[in-house]
Amino acid sequence: MELGLKYNIDLVEDVSNILAHDFWVYCNFVGSMIPEISDPIKFTSFCSIFVKEGEGRIEIDLLPYEFTGPCIVNIKQGQIIQNAQINGAFDASFIVLSKRFCDNLFVVLKDCSSYGTASINQVVNVPGELVEKFEKFYYHIRDIFADSQSINAYQAMVLAIASFFYECGTKCYLPVLDSKQKPIGRLTEKFLSLVQQYFKKERFLDFYASQLEVSTKHLSRTVKEATGFSAVDWIDRFVILEAKVLLKSTTMSIQQISDELNFASQSFFGKYFKKHTGSSPKDFRNT
Repeated sequence: MELGLKYNIDLVEDVSNILAHDFWVYCNFVGSMIPEISDPIKFTSFCSIFVKEGEGRIEIDLLPYEFTGPCIVNIKQGQIIQNAQINGAFDASFIVLSKRFCDNLFVVLKDCSSYGTASINQVVNVPGELVEKFEKFYYHIRDIFADSQSINAYQAMVLAIASFFYECGTKCYLPVLDSKQKPIGRLTEKFLSLVQQYFKKERFLDFYASQLEVSTKHLSRTVKEATGFSAVDWIDRFVILEAKVLLKSTTMSIQQISDELNFASQSFFGKYFKKHTGSSPKDFRNT
């Protein structure tokens, strides 16, 4: 289903132009260019942000992250951000990559030992000695992108990003590459990954416990100890977050949103939404 997402961020270029490209880059993005983000926003492409200066916090798929520059913040396609706050001076550069571009990049990076680590770590620090190289890199790929005379710009972009990741990006992930997660962390991570994949159709804990080959009691206790929220709470939170995105960022009717989230009826969806938010879907959309 084509969702027709709406955007309310004051970007320097029209969104329709940005989305026409497989790749987009912007350097020196300052805090005054973006307001605090409280309503959830779903990303339709992969975005990697190099925060040179500044600090703040952000929720990505309901998980809170704090960041302090210099660092990298990665937001994957389909992920939802909300409650983003920037404190003090802020200077960042970012690249936006389409799924097709990411797939082509994966072909080049699939054998890199730290590529998998990079894909599961949303925020990672950048060593001070690499900051200047990161700055030059963003200007370099911006120049490639802006060169309208190049007939091989796409290939040059893929190779430039891959080369930089091998040379510098991997060094950022070395501190976390060999870190060992506790079993409780692995189970919770697998559970959250499954919920992200199936929450629209599966809202009962039995399904997830069966997929993970554990009892519902063990799964619920483990997730609660690891995150502070029960497993059932997490399922409900993902459903409500998606509903909020669709209500605020699309022109879909409430009936269409109810169908999209596989509720038996619009009435049942409305009661479910109000139970968890204190507001009806219509009132939430209009606020």
